[in-house]
Amino acid sequence: MCWSATADLVAGAAVTAVGAAAVAAVRRPGDLPLAALPLLLGAHQLIEAAIWRADGGTGPATVAWAVIALPLLPFWVPLGVLCAARPGTRRRLLPLLVLGTATAAALTQVLLTRTVRAEVRGHTMAYAIGLPYPHLLLAGYLLATLGPLLLSRDRLLVLLGALASAGALVCGLLWRLEFISTWCAFAALCSVVLLAWARGRRRTSGPRQDGHPVPP
Repeated sequence: MCWSATADLVAGAAVTAVGAAAVAAVRRPGDLPLAALPLLLGAHQLIEAAIWRADGGTGPATVAWAVIALPLLPFWVPLGVLCAARPGTRRRLLPLLVLGTATAAALTQVLLTRTVRAEVRGHTMAYAIGLPYPHLLLAGYLLATLGPLLLSRDRLLVLLGALASAGALVCGLLWRLEFISTWCAFAALCSVVLLAWARGRRRTSGPRQDGHPVPP
């Protein structure tokens, strides 16, 4: 994952297929944003395959990759978890959506005013944009993308959050400069957990013996 154009292409195609299956399994409208996350992550890896082919640079593929990785994910993930959550859990998730929205707004401002550049570094792709207050933005980013999963009270989503958290730590230790690229690939491959989650939600929302749906 993230180690060549071919690796990104294969991973992207596989994750996109997982996303399509997850979306097909959705029965509750509120589950759709979270179930569609693997589609977004799969497209993300396919875009990076194009960046590999272009040998990095500042072209449209690099900008598209950065839009997904930077402002979109910290907004999409807490929103998706909030939409899928039970009413009693939503209050604790709302502050993380606010944090994710603020982080996404700050990162959008950076993308609008600075140029993001991709650079091949051995078997990883590094992205440079010169973030202001990088540690603060990284903290907001990780809290917004990992926190809602860990606080969701859904067993599979908590597992996904734990796996993504472990991946963030490992990627941060092994590839400090290429953290975002490697972590996004790891998160994409973890999307199979979302397929299991979507299928499990479909079973719990099926009809009862009296013909009425089971309440969420």
